[in-house]
Amino acid sequence: MPLRGTRSWATGLRPDVAATALPAALDAAARLRDPARVQDAVAAAARQTSFPDAVHWEPYGVAQGNAGLALLCAQLDACCPGEGWDLTGHQLLAAAADGAERAPRLSPGTFGGVGGLAFAAWSLSRDGTRYRRMLESLEDVLVPQTDWLAGRVARQDGLPVSEFDLISGLSGIGAYLLCRRDRPEVAGALDATLRSLVALTGEGRAAPRWHTPARFMADDSMARHHPNGSLNCGLAHGIPGPVALMALAIRDGVVVPGLAEALHRAASWLVAHRTHDSWGVAWPTAVPLDAAGGVDATATVEPGRNAWCYGSPGVARALWLAGDALDDPGMRRLAVEAMEAVFRRPAARRMIDSPTFCHGVAGLLQITLRFAHDTALPSFADAAETLTRQLLGTYEPDQLLGFYSLEPGGNRVDQPGLLDGVPGVVLALLAAAVGVEPSWDRLFLLA
Repeated sequence: MPLRGTRSWATGLRPDVAATALPAALDAAARLRDPARVQDAVAAAARQTSFPDAVHWEPYGVAQGNAGLALLCAQLDACCPGEGWDLTGHQLLAAAADGAERAPRLSPGTFGGVGGLAFAAWSLSRDGTRYRRMLESLEDVLVPQTDWLAGRVARQDGLPVSEFDLISGLSGIGAYLLCRRDRPEVAGALDATLRSLVALTGEGRAAPRWHTPARFMADDSMARHHPNGSLNCGLAHGIPGPVALMALAIRDGVVVPGLAEALHRAASWLVAHRTHDSWGVAWPTAVPLDAAGGVDATATVEPGRNAWCYGSPGVARALWLAGDALDDPGMRRLAVEAMEAVFRRPAARRMIDSPTFCHGVAGLLQITLRFAHDTALPSFADAAETLTRQLLGTYEPDQLLGFYSLEPGGNRVDQPGLLDGVPGVVLALLAAAVGVEPSWDRLFLLA
């Protein structure tokens, strides 16, 4: 089942802006094509980072590994046919698979496990005509893992976000399963995933069942700010991930009992828990719970960063998809309103200094490109042009990979990983510059 939509990809960018973006993207891509340079970057990143526990190369991984580079090659092959990117992708995929075989245990998650490796293989498979044996082998591992996780999540009333989120949990795994639902085994795992999310979106004893008790918070900062637990509002780790997946499943014709009602319930919760600042509607990183386990109505919540992972852009995209799936014009209008508020905020107040994808400019650009394509509003095309120019302003040919990751405090890192590094920048620039639909962003639940 191909990822590509029926309409041709068009973002509304002026040709001169697109023509400026393409050479920088291709230069960075050429550097990532060089295995020795990538290894130099891996070593450099380990020395440069202030977060050594988070910056580590896993050959099988999409976030920081060869699978992520293979995914980049799939899009380059689509954009630049005949230039050998499919062969480079094949080599990287083989290295990723070898790394997976050597790993003592592989999680089912998308950004660091079997789901992501399978997505990379699918992206290179040209709609399943290649890598059939590899895909089926990976699915033989992924399907039982997913079934087990879906059963566990369906029984929970309060759980770690990693069990249902986009990065490690059911929402991200479901993004891949949705692409391969023509296989009966995969369709069964997708059905189990969606039924589990339907259950998860229901009301628990005091709060929605997807809340995270304090004891399950892996992030020390989140635990300090939410001593009684919280309800996560980020697309990467919170309820917008299930919202986006359920919406995409409905849009693709998947039928599961209670799915539309669950989508409406979860999306309506996001609508009800929006906040505002001087520039307009926004969302917090999380909504805190009180000592009794319910939503803390007395707490003051501040808007989060304006990124893919947390904040208005990711939430707005999930609500747009929900509004599209449910034919709810109010949700679509709110999504547009939230994105318009993002661009009323001065760039310095968006809290996304890095050019990279997860919590940087590239992620905001990709979401903006999707809104420009879906709405045809000139304001989004203008915003995409501005963001593209902002990204190009960080291009440094003397840098090891041409671009860099900027950590909190201004620390520059030569990061070759997709999620927080240069490949994500290249993918967003290609989406802005080339008339080929960026089907890779299903991985991020953007389309």
